[in-house]
Amino acid sequence: MGNPRSSASWDIVVVGGGAAGFFAAITAAEANPKLKVLILEKGRECLQKVRISGGGRCNVTHACWDPAELVSNYPRGSRELLGPFTRFGPRETVDWFARRGVRLKVESDGRMFPASDRSETIVDCLLGAAEKAGVMVRTSARVEAIDRKEGEALPWTIRLADGEVRARKLFLATGSGPPIWRMLAEWGIRIVDPIPSLFTFQVRHPLIEGLAGLSVPRADLKVEGVKGLHATGPLLITHWGLSGPAVLRLSAWGARELHARGYRFTLSVDWDAGRPSDVADWIEGKRMDSPKKAVVNTPAPHMPMRLWERLLELAGIPEGRYWAEIRRQELQAMTGALTHTTFSVDGKSTFKDEFVTAGGVHLKEMDLRSFSARRFPDLWMAGEMLDIDAITGGFNFQAAWTGGWIAGHAMAQ
Repeated sequence: MGNPRSSASWDIVVVGGGAAGFFAAITAAEANPKLKVLILEKGRECLQKVRISGGGRCNVTHACWDPAELVSNYPRGSRELLGPFTRFGPRETVDWFARRGVRLKVESDGRMFPASDRSETIVDCLLGAAEKAGVMVRTSARVEAIDRKEGEALPWTIRLADGEVRARKLFLATGSGPPIWRMLAEWGIRIVDPIPSLFTFQVRHPLIEGLAGLSVPRADLKVEGVKGLHATGPLLITHWGLSGPAVLRLSAWGARELHARGYRFTLSVDWDAGRPSDVADWIEGKRMDSPKKAVVNTPAPHMPMRLWERLLELAGIPEGRYWAEIRRQELQAMTGALTHTTFSVDGKSTFKDEFVTAGGVHLKEMDLRSFSARRFPDLWMAGEMLDIDAITGGFNFQAAWTGGWIAGHAMAQ
């Protein structure tokens, strides 16, 4: 991609060679080919998170075409992203990659991956598009300091270990990191304290001991004592406790509340995501339709047999009990076990390769019509630097593509 060390002066310097950084640089260079654009990446390789995401497949975006529905997947930033998503959303992302020879496919849950099922397809596309647009890339370039002098033609000075570069415009996409946030705070930009999002729950309970790997397709989870903090979806039992989409969704929306509680709280689980009356009706139906069948041999719909056996133990149902023999008190106990099992959560665990942080640059510091900083008209930011985060499913990448695309066009002007 040329020799980025041959010049110390640039129209645009992008700090951070990730999804948002590459998208901004490519967009700006394509929109205005006369611009000199440089990406500085502290690592030895760019786009590392793209490489490892989705188990090495790269969950590029999500097949959610309505911006109003799309923003519902963002615990922080939903209101502010509505406008940007009307300009560049999943449909535009699909078209962008398609024009560069990369076809995306939709999976049953709406997640979108490259048809090759290889993240390298996305990495190669971005690297190729950057090279074609004339973007210069410099790796192993750790930024040690950034200075700005008002009124100069090249106001930004980016200091590196082996020298410095100057820029007319600066785009920051370094991801979530305290050093860059401390620097921005010194400039007077408000930072929302970062905390983890997207984590699983550590639980020790006889009910789930030895059942790692079992799942139910639709459970309802509630944090007791916190009004409105609940989530519905697939639930997975793990070696360390509970995971799956329902847990991750709950952890995302409850990130600050659960952090404040030290990740110790009481979790209520409805294993079949139905109202108690629905479960009671199902049990009564079994008593009428299968009176001579053993309760233990006829599990609730979509309920793994081993989990069903444990729930019956929790409800105190004798092993040889037939449906016709279920007493009123046992019916109530069974209903309670199915719809209101409580667990004491005593910590969190990181979810696979997902490293998502709630926090960052306060969104009131940004003009998201251009993703520029209100205090500095020649500074743009996007990606995980901002107080924007989403649940899993390609939504965090979509925010990065959107922010990079909008900022790139703004910087090209």
